[in-house]
Amino acid sequence: MTYVPRTPFRRPVEAGLLAHETAAQAPLPPKGVNKWEVLREIAAARVALGVSDRAVGVLQTLLSFHPSTALGGNDHDLIVYPSNAAISERANGMPESTLRRHLAALVSAGLIVRRDSPNGKRFARRYDGEKEAFGFDLSPLVHRYDEFCRMAEAIRAQTERLERLRRTVSLMRRDLASLASYGAETRPDRRSLWQELNELAQSVSQALRRVPVWDEMEALERALDAALKTASALLEPCSETDAKIMVAKDVHSERHYQTSNTDSYALEPCLESKGAPVEAEASETADREAGSEAIDEGPVPDSGDTIRDLDDAPLPRLPLGLVLKACPEFLAMSPNRIGHWHHFVRAADVLRPQMGISPSAWDEACRVMGPENAAVVLAAMLERFEEISTPGGYLRHLTRKAAEDAFSPGPMVMALLNRPDGGSSQL
Repeated sequence: MTYVPRTPFRRPVEAGLLAHETAAQAPLPPKGVNKWEVLREIAAARVALGVSDRAVGVLQTLLSFHPSTALGGNDHDLIVYPSNAAISERANGMPESTLRRHLAALVSAGLIVRRDSPNGKRFARRYDGEKEAFGFDLSPLVHRYDEFCRMAEAIRAQTERLERLRRTVSLMRRDLASLASYGAETRPDRRSLWQELNELAQSVSQALRRVPVWDEMEALERALDAALKTASALLEPCSETDAKIMVAKDVHSERHYQTSNTDSYALEPCLESKGAPVEAEASETADREAGSEAIDEGPVPDSGDTIRDLDDAPLPRLPLGLVLKACPEFLAMSPNRIGHWHHFVRAADVLRPQMGISPSAWDEACRVMGPENAAVVLAAMLERFEEISTPGGYLRHLTRKAAEDAFSPGPMVMALLNRPDGGSSQL
């Protein structure tokens, strides 16, 4: 009968070591476990187990010396006996001093148990068909598999909660920075408050670059929540006049009508040129006979108006379908489906930062041309983006010309429609 040693060779005996050794003496469960699944759970729970990723790598090397994929079950031979040189070779040349340190960490954590021979060597011999082995006992991996799974699941859940909290803090920081910038423009009388909120958003941005900690993320969430409530209370409309300013144009909330023929532009508001013949009269009659509702675009602005109010700005005198046909790149890069002009403007506002156009240049263009016309210009610029060295400066130049009634986006769109295949047209 083979005696199983309980103490290591020339190493001190500790209470924890004896507890792990006693647990390893228990009978193995009838159903074995996959050694690589055990390793994956241990890697996820390594912080709770008190081992490093390098120690888990050494455990992986030890598992590679076991010939079977399954541990336990019908296989009760769970002792591996490689030399330090063999382990170091499979561990990509790990120094022996480092290897001994990680092996000691695995033993201390109860992941493996030493079964040392009388002289401390690791080997195996057979006597009358019975095998006697001295080395590292892997049976604790089978006994504690359920424990490893519970620990790994708890850590994964905690990591997911922390990641969700971090995303929430990131979104709150973005909203606070945007509200602080908007408040500085609309409520300059509270300049010091907006500056304080902006500094808070910047400090949170720096904190998000570090490794997230639960307590720190909770504190940031509370601070951002209080700051957002303060900013929202100041920016809410406080009178009927302010509320009217914030109401969207009627055309943005009206039902959208479109023809199933995507190439027919006669039923849409018509041509860019003020003096060009308009086919809207015939299509308006046809719509009236069919019982359809005509979309009121408002009067054409007077040529003497240099700056238009955004709420009074008319829609472009170009069909939306025509613009989309001329600007396929804009349609392809749009984050959402474009079914009406307000969808078109929203997509332009999303793509504007990607083109390197500053908020001030975009706001000025929307103020002078109207948001829909500014969006048409941006879409046309995107078609020839590689030929424009400074998109922001180019947009400002067109805005100044539009303020003098010397520019309209119609010729840009028509030039894109009339360009030859594979050719290029100058904007």
